[in-house]
Amino acid sequence: MQRNGGGVGAGGQPWVLRRVRLTWLSFMLFFILVFFPLIAHYYLTTIDEAGGPDKRIFGPRPGGELCEAKHVQDLCRIRESVSEELLQLEAKRQELNGEIARLNLRIEACKRSIDSAKQDLLQLKNVISQTEHSYKELMAQNQPKLSLPVRLLPDKEDPGLPPPKSARSCRLRSCFDYARCPLTSGFPVYVYDTGSYPWGDYLDPLVKQAFAASVKSNIYITDNPSIACLYLVLVGELQEPFSSPQSSPSELEKQLKALPYWRSDGHNHVLVHLSRKSMTQNFLYNVSTGRAAVAQSTFLEQQYREGFDLVVSPLVHALSEPNFLEVPPQVPVKRKYLFTFQGERVESLRSSLQEAPPQSFEEEMEGDSPADYDDRIIGTLKAVQDSHLDQVLVEFTCKNPRPSLPTEWALCGEREDRLEVLKASTFALVIAPGDGQLVASAGCGMRLFEALEVGTIPVVLGDHSRLPYHQFIRWSEAAIIVPKPRVTELHFLLRSLSDNDMLAMRRQGRFLWETYFSTSENVLNTLLASIRTSIQVPAAPIKEEPAHEIPHKAGKLAGTDANLADNGDLDLGPVETEPPYASPRFLRNFTYTAADTYRTWNRAPGPFHLFPHTPLDPVLPSEAKFLGSGTGFRPIGGGTGGSGKEFQAALGGNVPREQFTVVMLTYEREEVLMNSLERLNGLPYLNKVVVVWNSPKPPSDDLLWPDIGLPIVVVRTEKNSLNNRFLPWDAVETEAILSIDDDAHLRHDEIMFGFRVWREARDRIVGFPGRYHAWDVNHQSWLYNSNYSCELSMVLTGAAFFHKYYAYLYSYVMPQAIRDMVDEYINCEDIAMNFLVSHITRKPPIKVTSRWTFRCPGCPQALSHDDSHFHERHKCINFFVKVYGYMPLLYTQFRVDSVLFKTRLPHDKTKCFKFI
Repeated sequence: MQRNGGGVGAGGQPWVLRRVRLTWLSFMLFFILVFFPLIAHYYLTTIDEAGGPDKRIFGPRPGGELCEAKHVQDLCRIRESVSEELLQLEAKRQELNGEIARLNLRIEACKRSIDSAKQDLLQLKNVISQTEHSYKELMAQNQPKLSLPVRLLPDKEDPGLPPPKSARSCRLRSCFDYARCPLTSGFPVYVYDTGSYPWGDYLDPLVKQAFAASVKSNIYITDNPSIACLYLVLVGELQEPFSSPQSSPSELEKQLKALPYWRSDGHNHVLVHLSRKSMTQNFLYNVSTGRAAVAQSTFLEQQYREGFDLVVSPLVHALSEPNFLEVPPQVPVKRKYLFTFQGERVESLRSSLQEAPPQSFEEEMEGDSPADYDDRIIGTLKAVQDSHLDQVLVEFTCKNPRPSLPTEWALCGEREDRLEVLKASTFALVIAPGDGQLVASAGCGMRLFEALEVGTIPVVLGDHSRLPYHQFIRWSEAAIIVPKPRVTELHFLLRSLSDNDMLAMRRQGRFLWETYFSTSENVLNTLLASIRTSIQVPAAPIKEEPAHEIPHKAGKLAGTDANLADNGDLDLGPVETEPPYASPRFLRNFTYTAADTYRTWNRAPGPFHLFPHTPLDPVLPSEAKFLGSGTGFRPIGGGTGGSGKEFQAALGGNVPREQFTVVMLTYEREEVLMNSLERLNGLPYLNKVVVVWNSPKPPSDDLLWPDIGLPIVVVRTEKNSLNNRFLPWDAVETEAILSIDDDAHLRHDEIMFGFRVWREARDRIVGFPGRYHAWDVNHQSWLYNSNYSCELSMVLTGAAFFHKYYAYLYSYVMPQAIRDMVDEYINCEDIAMNFLVSHITRKPPIKVTSRWTFRCPGCPQALSHDDSHFHERHKCINFFVKVYGYMPLLYTQFRVDSVLFKTRLPHDKTKCFKFI
């Protein structure tokens, strides 16, 4: 302890000395470092000044003597380099100043030019405005502006038109009030309640019930009688027309005049008498109907007013729908019997049709058939039967004849027995009544209906007969009408017809029966359509399917697949810079001609006039150019040649510019769908994409849809059905539809080529993968075949163009049984569309390019890979054949290819199509 303590005390003094020394040394160093340089600098400066300018050591020296010093040579070189750069920059600055001055002069000159151009443009605008004004004045002088007719509704007590000379002279022009039916009226029809007039209680209950059901489903029926164009009164068929005191002619006239909207003369009224029996009494014969038209199945010549009254078909299927599977097929053309007839002539039944005395022979010869014509017919037909040249069946006596009118041939037996005989007959004779005054009868109408129902060609003996709706239907295309004096040549005439002619007549008869006569709804629709057509009121547009859009979020701008966009010389169309535009709407609603109307009623196989104005399918809103290419417009991009750059720069052709809509069906394959949508980016002439979302589950919330620069409409469906692919969505605003699967993989040039070909064949299906049907001899049935072949009869609608017109027909006109089978199998919708188009056009589809499949590589397997897929399609084909009654598909070896798929050509060389 002492040793340590002593050490500390002894060491205290040296530490103080060391601190004093350090302080002194620091002061000395500071003095030397600060004052010594100052003293040295002062000394050296004094020496330079004392020695004169020649003896200077550190001052500037003349003649560049300083540069000779080795340690400052680098500094001199730097100064010279900087001086040279400064001189260069100065020269460049002066040059730029000169350029700026020149540009300012040019700017001033351009401003003066712009001002001058603005003045010229203003003058040109004034000239154009004056020219347009002059043009409008000239157009107003030569083509005055027309407005739609103003709808005039007369007062309830308005007597209307002046009375005609006689009720027999009534025609539309003299007895129909057109003021109640303007072209823009929509043809409203008011139907009297059968309980509002006394004889309504005596109506046949089945007729009354069927008529009421048909009225409920008709689009023209209105509950407001003050705006009605037409008034319908159901007057028959009565249960006991002659036993009731309400049925006397005078009493019926009083009841008719008591109708609330009869207006003294019954103008714009139609008295409808629907017959269910062959023995239908004409109780309106002695009743004065005024200006009211009569629609019934039985008419006397002195009663029938040509062009005013209507001969309607009998109401056979009052409340039941015809079973298409029970209808016999249309092939083979020739059946067991060449012709058949079963009937018994009625000679002595009590007649309530007329009370006039019997006609003399001279009166019969003045336009009526001689009384012995029926005897001649019996003798001739028996001779043909006895000759055994052909197998025929004629029977002129019946075990159980049905009640019929005097001089008419009574029906034999029950309806089922008669149909069995007709199913084995190629032709069915319909002999007109022996009384020439009876121009239409329910018995003849019944024979005609039954013949058409089972596909037997009617042969009407008696050209004086009025067949149902003969003003509109060209019966010569479905039946053979010959005068009674030519009965001796009848056998020769029937044998001279070819199989093709007979099949065409049978097919036309099937069309007439299905469209106009088969059901009570069709009978009412046909009745209204005939009146509407007569007064030239256009049909109501058929309703489109509303597209209930599913909201979705657009993601990033879609890129273009290099494999799809880089087509080299295969480009068949430019990328348009114009926004999407719709096809022109149907613009001829108020200007269709009588020829159009006549073709509409009679063209069963034709694609252009099948259903636009028929009762089942009114005017379609987007069939403007479906009637052909002769529209009277000059096509945009057409008429400038068809080779080289001109061909590639525009679609050309004879139809105005147009675009197409892609309709894509999808079901819970979001990734595949997004890839397919991205591949459509940059596709020329694409109007929009309609995605039919067939899944009950909505798209994922975080799903980002590609932005392809065009609208993508996602449509929500009510149920999962492949028929949704062909619904006429209102979102589709173009005539051309490209139906495509969500896993289809097509290049842009292939799509454009298919669009070009479709524009040249608008009434057909134009697509890529082809298939065909074949007859299985062993099983006596049809087979579906997808093997590679040089012949085809179908084009799959998973990648095909078709007209929107067929979407209406598929959804609203095609038999419901076909759509039901598509839903049952979740298959065959493409086969059904091919059946429909081939049935209407009698033409096969068109295949483009050599593609046989269009599936994208790596996509999930579709339903077509299932083992049962082909078995179901076999069943579909055979079922569709039963519904149509024959095989409508047609074979073709025709394929359309472009030479660009075979030969590489420069852009300035000729480009064309090659048809193989």
